[in-house]
Amino acid sequence: MTTYTPPEQGANAPIIEVDQSNFEREVVARSREVPVVVDFWAPWCGPCRALGPTLERLAEESQGAFVLAKVNVDQNQQLALAFQVQGIPAVKALKDGKIVDEFTGALPERQIREWLKRFMPSKTDGIIEAAAALEATDPDEAIARYRVGLGSDPENPVGLFGLGRLLFMRGEQEGVMLLQEVPIGSPFYSRAQGLLELADFFGQASDVDAATLQERMANDARDLEARYQLAIRYTQDEQYTDALDQLLAIVMRDRSLHDDGARRAMLGIFAMMGNDNEVVVDYQRKLASALF
Repeated sequence: MTTYTPPEQGANAPIIEVDQSNFEREVVARSREVPVVVDFWAPWCGPCRALGPTLERLAEESQGAFVLAKVNVDQNQQLALAFQVQGIPAVKALKDGKIVDEFTGALPERQIREWLKRFMPSKTDGIIEAAAALEATDPDEAIARYRVGLGSDPENPVGLFGLGRLLFMRGEQEGVMLLQEVPIGSPFYSRAQGLLELADFFGQASDVDAATLQERMANDARDLEARYQLAIRYTQDEQYTDALDQLLAIVMRDRSLHDDGARRAMLGIFAMMGNDNEVVVDYQRKLASALF
C-alpha cells in the first residue's frame, strides 16, 4: 500500500501541507503570485492515494509554475465545507484569490496535464505577449514572434487572432485561414468573426487613391461611393474612428448602397475591436440613433 509522506514546507516549496490556520496565507494570498492547486484528500481514500503522487510529481516537474497545497479533509472539515467538497479527491485551482477550475476523482495523468494548461503560464504565453506588444511599432517582428509561439502551441487563441489579424489586414489569405481557426468560446472568437465579416468589405476596394476619394467628397458631399471606398481605406489602415464616421454618414443617407454594406461593415468593425472598446460603445449608440 502506498503511504503518504508529508511534503516539505518552505517559501519556495512546490508542495505544501495546509490547514485552516495558514490557508489564507499559503493558498489565497500565494495564488496572486502563482497558481495554487489544492488537493482535498484523506488517508483512507483509495483514489486519493492514486491521484496524490501524480499531482506531486507534476508539481515538482513544473519547477514553480504552480504550487500544490494538500488539505486533509478529516483534519480540516470547515475548509472542506467552505469549498463545498462533496467527494474526494477534490482538486481546485486558485488564481488571483479565486477558483478558476476544478475536478473531482482520480483522473489519468494525461488529462491532468491538459487541465493544468488551462491556467498555468507557459513560455508560449510570454512569446505571444511580446508579439502583441510589437504589433503597432514593428508588425514584421510581431508576425515572426507569433509564428514562433504558434509553433509551440498551434491552438493558442491569442496567437491565432493576433497573427491572423495582421496577415488579414495585409490582404493575405493565410490570415483568413488563421482567423477561422480561433476556437468558439475564446474571448477572441467574436473579434475574429468580425474581421471575417470585413473580408467582403475589403474585397470591394477600388484602385482609386485616398487623395482622389477625398477630393471627390469635397466636390460632392453626396458621393457616397467615395465615402464607402474611403472607409475601406481607413479600416485597412486601422483608422477606425475615421472609417466609422464615413460609414455612419452612409447609413444615415442610403442603406441600399452595397446592400446595406455600410451598416454591416460597422458591425464587423465593432466585433473586431471588441464590445468593451470605448470607440465601439460610442458608435454603437450613434448607429442605434441613426437606425431608430
